[in-house]
Amino acid sequence: LSPARNSALLRVRVVTILSRSHADRNVYPSAGVLFVHVLEREYFKGEFPPYPKSGDASNDPITFNTNLMGYPDRPGWLRYIQRTPHSDGVLYGSPMAEHVGKPTVIEITAYNRRTFETARHNLVINIMATEEFPLPFQAEFYIKNMNVEEMLASEVLGDFLGAVKNVWQPERLNAINITSALDRGGRVPLPINDLKEGVYVMVGADVPFSSCLREVESPHNQLRCSQEMEPVISCDKKFRAQFHIDWCKISLVDINKVVPVYVTRPEPGTGILPEFGEYDPPSESMKTRDYFSDFLVTLAVPSAVALVLFFVLGYTMCCRREGVEKRNMHTPDIQLVHHSSIQKSSKELRSMSKNREISWPLSTLPVFNPVSGEVVPPIHPDSYETTSMPLMQTQTNLQNQITIPQQRPSG
Repeated sequence: LSPARNSALLRVRVVTILSRSHADRNVYPSAGVLFVHVLEREYFKGEFPPYPKSGDASNDPITFNTNLMGYPDRPGWLRYIQRTPHSDGVLYGSPMAEHVGKPTVIEITAYNRRTFETARHNLVINIMATEEFPLPFQAEFYIKNMNVEEMLASEVLGDFLGAVKNVWQPERLNAINITSALDRGGRVPLPINDLKEGVYVMVGADVPFSSCLREVESPHNQLRCSQEMEPVISCDKKFRAQFHIDWCKISLVDINKVVPVYVTRPEPGTGILPEFGEYDPPSESMKTRDYFSDFLVTLAVPSAVALVLFFVLGYTMCCRREGVEKRNMHTPDIQLVHHSSIQKSSKELRSMSKNREISWPLSTLPVFNPVSGEVVPPIHPDSYETTSMPLMQTQTNLQNQITIPQQRPSG
């Protein structure tokens, strides 16, 4: 390896110490330098039972959950990514100066998706101060053919820092931060042609930017970028073999020339409550509240009102009825006689309609053929309903009707 690449690898290397207390790991990253910690699946496989068969290869799907101890999520500067349950997880981020001297305990919980068992380890992050923080000249590159987990690998990141050092020639060069393009508003690429999401890599150095990096600021290249064309960069060939950089999205910042912007807080209006400091929750020694009176008001009172209404309605319907005898007493006699006579006549008609016998009409009696003298049966058998019998036979209803020829009158 070249001396430049060895120097770059030393910049991003993080010392890891395995403590004796419950398999806790202590790491010592530096403020302003990229921190990368890999959650290896092989390390957690020993916490789970092996396969039932001794000859089977253990390839359990394992996922990780990371959170700050006592909180549901990680610190704001720390991110986590795991592409599939069969790949390693990666914790990465860039701590700032305000995090120095504050140990950060990250709870790492591994889930075995085959046996549904868990294993928990603690990662203690002790952020150290560095004299070269912050580096005054910072450049951010957008690499189109990389995903964030691929760029976090030490070999790939070392190759990139080595290429940057060849075109920049600084004395000190650090990787400051790595951000996925999806976190910057990028879109998920289509699953064709092995497209990548893209990643932003920010590096810092102690010397001004080289002429190669400033070529993108020329009017010619700015015009090509406005027309969505690739700019002409002389040092692009040193990256093109492994990294496809979008030079139109490069950002060069000199923090010594950056004017700090102070945002003045507007005066709160009448609808904004004044600040009362930090939230002070009530103490745990509060007396318990008696809800018996609330129960009486909520349930007992409506029940009593409903019971009173029930009795009033029952008395009105059952005890205040007039009855048949009282109604007859208030009804005139002539009206009662008239009503009873109508009722009696109706009953008599109903009884007579059940026992009546009606003689058969003449049309239903047997008839004979006037030519042959043969007796023709009636068109309505006895089994037919008598109420629907016609009174007169027609020629269309007779089955054996014979038309008698008539004599024509002589001329």
